[in-house]
Amino acid sequence: QVQLAESGGGLVQAGGSRRLSCVASGGTLRTYTMAWFRQPLGKEREFVAALFRGGTHTYYADSVKGRFTISKDNALNTVFLQMNNLKPEDTAVYYCAFDRGAILSTVRDPKAYDYWGQGTQVTVSS
Repeated sequence: QVQLAESGGGLVQAGGSRRLSCVASGGTLRTYTMAWFRQPLGKEREFVAALFRGGTHTYYADSVKGRFTISKDNALNTVFLQMNNLKPEDTAVYYCAFDRGAILSTVRDPKAYDYWGQGTQVTVSS
């Protein structure tokens, strides 16, 4: 059973940076698809970024492309989301998720993911 634990959320001013971490236990970063999603208050969960099948391909939502970077450290079993030039509209609860049997057509679909962390709040003030 895979367990995921996010950390790194908090309050940051617009234009600032933040790095989120997701530590995985019980699963491997070498073969799973790993992703970050976010859910603003009162809205649906949305895709942010993904490392497809251990990192063979990287995908980003248009809204974060060029500002956010997803990466991983296999030795630490940790996935990161580096967020730069943050905007108030980035305010949300951020979740990491793992998918055992990902296919390209569903990499942005939260329903395709098997394991989820508890989420970490990121609040960007203007």
